[in-house]
Amino acid sequence: MLKLIKRVGLIINWKTFLITGLAIASTAICLRFHIKADFPLTLIGTAIVFPIVFSIGGAYKRREVALDEYGSIKAHGRALYFAVSDWLENPPQELKAELKEHLASLLNSCKQIFTDPVSELENNEKEVYDNFKKLSLFIKGMRGHGLPSGEASRSNQFLSKMMISFERIKHIYQYRTPRTLRTYSDIFIIALPIIYGPHFAHNVTSYNFGLHFAVPIMFSVILVALDNIQSHLENPFDQQGEDDVHINVEKFIRNLE
Repeated sequence: MLKLIKRVGLIINWKTFLITGLAIASTAICLRFHIKADFPLTLIGTAIVFPIVFSIGGAYKRREVALDEYGSIKAHGRALYFAVSDWLENPPQELKAELKEHLASLLNSCKQIFTDPVSELENNEKEVYDNFKKLSLFIKGMRGHGLPSGEASRSNQFLSKMMISFERIKHIYQYRTPRTLRTYSDIFIIALPIIYGPHFAHNVTSYNFGLHFAVPIMFSVILVALDNIQSHLENPFDQQGEDDVHINVEKFIRNLE
């Protein structure tokens, strides 16, 4: 039950109540002064619903790409660990422990960069690439433990693919869906429930008292809920929504063996 309430709280917030209040006020004024009009509802779909649904689809695809690339970083990190544990003859435990530390440090720095504000990107990115460099030197050091040159080259390919995945995730984190489209949607989500006051007043003449405002309330709640869903999908790393990407470093390191 608490989880359900939390999920509802993500899509119904102060913005919902604000815009619903404006829609009710507009409808009440139009009923009071007999201002009525039969506006086409197709305008709602064209002006708001279609752009928001388009944005939700784009944000969802970005999240799925981020998940794929995060999985790629973990998979290639695990492949590096297998290279140490399985490709070397009697690898020392210290070597495996060192690699675990490097991988944990890398994932922690990735978690830091993606959960911090974009303004901190430059400083946090240096730490990530410092960890990539440590992994590169670690792979070079494995040659001294008997790793063949061909396997060392393959390990470097694993590291290269991890860096490619990191860059792709970084661009998802750094760049959002079109900001002008978001601004456009925000303007019309506020304006249309007010503008459509005469339409609501026109269509509720046969309703019982108290039900006059049911349509503008539902109208406003639905539009703002869609907008809130898009906002939570916009940044899949902010750890605020139910669908965010969670980087669980401890679980990854624990399951390496």
